[in-house]
Amino acid sequence: MTDAEWAEVRSVMPVPAWLLKRGGRPEAFCHREMLDAVRYLVDNGVKWTAPPVDFPYWRAVYDFFRRWRSYDYVRELYERLRRSARERSGRNAEPSGGNHRQSVGGRLRNRR
Repeated sequence: MTDAEWAEVRSVMPVPAWLLKRGGRPEAFCHREMLDAVRYLVDNGVKWTAPPVDFPYWRAVYDFFRRWRSYDYVRELYERLRRSARERSGRNAEPSGGNHRQSVGGRLRNRR
């Protein structure tokens, strides 16, 4: 992940509870390292147990991903990044949905 990509991701990441003084303990690895490892595994189709040695231990990466998935942080991060990108391009943070009836109706009429 480039520094520019990390700056964008970091700005919208959920804040860990221990940083907000709500309990918990600091994680052993940097979130950037963990996200890099998950992205690498997903992008290259590598097994969880066989990442390159420059990433954290596979079990730590797997547990990180599993924890984020179970608390729906993956979807939350995606939604925050999507909103941020839309706002940067001058659009509303939430999509309007457009006129769905026209597009569906047009396709259905052409099938007859």
